[in-house]
Amino acid sequence: MSPDTTTARDDDTADASVADAAAPLDSLLVDAALGPMRRFTPDSSTAAWAASMVRHPRRTSSRLLGWAAEAGRIATGSSEVAPDQRDRRFTDPAWSENPLLRRVVQLYLASGRTLEELVAAADLGTRDAARVQFLVDNVVEAASPSNVPLVNPTSAKTAIDTAGMSLVRGSRRLLTDVASAPRIPEMVDRSGFEVGRNIAATPGTVVLRTEVLELIHYTPQTAKVRETPVLVVPPTINKYYALDLAPGRSLVEHLVQQGQQMFLISWRNPDARHAAWGFDTYVRSILEALEAVEEIAGSDQVMLGGICSGGILASITAAYLAGTGQPDRLAGLLLAVTVLDNADAGTVSALTNPALAERAKQMSARKGYLEGTALAEVFAWLRPGDLIWNYWVNNYLLGKTPPAFDILFWNADTTRMSAALHADFVDMAMDNLLTRPGSLMVLGQPIDLGQVTVDAYVVAGIADHITPWENCYRTTQLLGGDTRFVLSTSGHIAALVNPPDNPKASFFAGGDNAPDAQDWLRAATKEQGSWWRDADTWLAAHNGKKVAAPAEPGSALHPPLGEAPGTYVFDK
Repeated sequence: MSPDTTTARDDDTADASVADAAAPLDSLLVDAALGPMRRFTPDSSTAAWAASMVRHPRRTSSRLLGWAAEAGRIATGSSEVAPDQRDRRFTDPAWSENPLLRRVVQLYLASGRTLEELVAAADLGTRDAARVQFLVDNVVEAASPSNVPLVNPTSAKTAIDTAGMSLVRGSRRLLTDVASAPRIPEMVDRSGFEVGRNIAATPGTVVLRTEVLELIHYTPQTAKVRETPVLVVPPTINKYYALDLAPGRSLVEHLVQQGQQMFLISWRNPDARHAAWGFDTYVRSILEALEAVEEIAGSDQVMLGGICSGGILASITAAYLAGTGQPDRLAGLLLAVTVLDNADAGTVSALTNPALAERAKQMSARKGYLEGTALAEVFAWLRPGDLIWNYWVNNYLLGKTPPAFDILFWNADTTRMSAALHADFVDMAMDNLLTRPGSLMVLGQPIDLGQVTVDAYVVAGIADHITPWENCYRTTQLLGGDTRFVLSTSGHIAALVNPPDNPKASFFAGGDNAPDAQDWLRAATKEQGSWWRDADTWLAAHNGKKVAAPAEPGSALHPPLGEAPGTYVFDK
C-alpha cells in the first residue's frame, strides 16, 4: 500500500504524503470501493454538529464574535494573525508585503481557526467528531487563497513571465487529469522511468509462472550465498517493485549483495475474471512459490518475508504451515510495515462501520475487483494539502511538470484487487480476526498466529499512517517465537527505501518486547544508520552457512522462463 513532499527531493519525506496518506486497512479499502467523496456529503454527523451549536448558543456566539473581532482587526491592519513559518503555501514574500494579500491570508487563517474551535467545542461522539473534522479540514484546505489562480502571487508572476502560457499549460493538464480516473492532479513525471531499466532493474529470472504470480529468482552477486533462501511476498496493492526500486535504493539488490539467495513474488494484476481470488487463492499460491524455492535452492527451509498486505498473507501462510504440522519449512519470518492487530488502527473506526463495509464489498463484488485508481484517490484525499492542492498549484496554476521521483512513479503504477481478496481483507480488519486464534479459516485450516514459533524480524516506520507502528509492534505479542522489533524513523515506503548510504537514516531497536509499545520505545536504543544493516546481521544468524552460489537460475524442474522483471509487472 500504496502511498513525500511537494518537491519529493528528500528520501525520508519524499514518500510520506503519498504512502502515508491513508487510513488504516479497513477504512482504506471501504473508502476505495465507496469513494472518498462520500465523506464530503452532509450526513448525520454534520447534523449533530449543527445541533450542538444550536444547543449551546452562548458558546457558539462567543466564537463567532471572536472571529468578527479578529476580522475587524484584520481590516484595520492591527491583526497579528500570521501563517506558520513552515506553511509552504505562503512563503512568497508578497503574501506578507502586499497589504491586500496579507489581509486575505489573515482572514483565511482566522476563519479556519474558528471552524476548528467550533468542532472542538461541540459535544460530539468520537465518530461524529472525526467525520466532521475530516470535512472541515478538507474545506479549509480547499479554500486556501493559495489555490486561486492569479491571487496566488507566484501564479500571477509566472503568468506575466510566460505571457499567460503557464495558465494555458495548466488548463491543459487539468483537462487531461479530470478526463480519467483517479481525477486528481498528476503527482509524478513518468517520462524518465522505465520498468526493467532504471526501475525494478536488479538482474534476475522468472522461474515460475502461474495464473496468480510470477516467481523471480535473483542472480547472485557474490561467490557464496547463504544456504537458506529468502522468499518475499510483496503487497497486493501496487506493483512489487517498491522492494526493487532504483539501483542503490533497492532492498532486493542490497540483500543479494549481502549474499542472500533472493526470490520475490510478482502478483498478476487481477480483473473481473479473477473475482473469486481470496485468501485461499493467495495463500495457496505462496505455498506453490515456497515449494518451488525449496526445490530450486535444495533447501529444507526458507526465510519467508512479507511487506504490508503481503506481510499479512505471509503471516497467514506461516500459521497455516504451523497448524498443518509443517512449521520446520520456515527458518523465520520477516515482516515490514505489516499490521496484524487492527485494534485502534481503524477497526470499526469513525469513518468506517459494518454497514459501510458491506456496501463496499457488494460494490467490488458487482465489478469483480477494486480498481487501483480508486485506492489512489483515497490516498490523495486523506492528505489533500500535500497530494491535491500542492499539485493543483504546481501543475495548474504554475503550469509546471510534476517532479520525477521513483517512489511517486511506483505509487502511480496502480493495480486492482480481486473482489474476494478485498472482502477477505475488510472482514479480517473489521473483526480483527488475526488476534483471535481460530477465527479465520484459510484452506480449511484455523489460523492461530501463536503457533508460529520461528524467530521473527519485524520492522515499522514511526511516521507511518497506513500501518501505525504501535499496531505493527503488537505482532510481537501475537507470534509464538522470539521476535526482534525495529522501528525506523521514517514513513511507510521510506521505511523500505532506506539504503545504508542515507546519512539521515536511524532506527530504534533493543529492549524487551513489553506488552505496551510505548514502554518498548522508552527502553529502546536509537541507532544511527539504516535498519537494512541490522536486518543483514539478523538474517546472517538465521540463514545458515555460506555455500557456493548457483551457477544458473532455476532448476530442471523450474527452468528459466524469461528475465526479470517478468511479464505480470506490465499488466494494466
